[in-house]
Amino acid sequence: MKKVLIGATGIVMIIVVACSKGGNGSNGGMETTVDCSGAAKSFATDVNPIIQGSCTNGGCHGAGSNNGPGPLLTFQQIFNARVAIRSAVASGIMPQNSSLSASQKNAILCWIDNGAANN
Repeated sequence: MKKVLIGATGIVMIIVVACSKGGNGSNGGMETTVDCSGAAKSFATDVNPIIQGSCTNGGCHGAGSNNGPGPLLTFQQIFNARVAIRSAVASGIMPQNSSLSASQKNAILCWIDNGAANN
């Protein structure tokens, strides 16, 4: 079972990188500095609007998507893809056709780092 899980995780990461902006990302491959000292981030208020506006509206992760982790329309889809999302956002390779502000990146990363609650 572990081999299947490790293999599936590897495939997801390869797909995420293959569907990315390319190169080292918009920040030269450097990880984003995360400051989670403020108020806890809410999925419904802080994270979902960013993902819907930046990841699904362009068609990359909308209904029927085969890109990276697939569609990111529901909490469960986003929760299941949180490791790939964190990596792609932190490295700056996603979203592919736009960029996120530092506060948007921080919201996504802090939400994931604090357990990715459905709140």
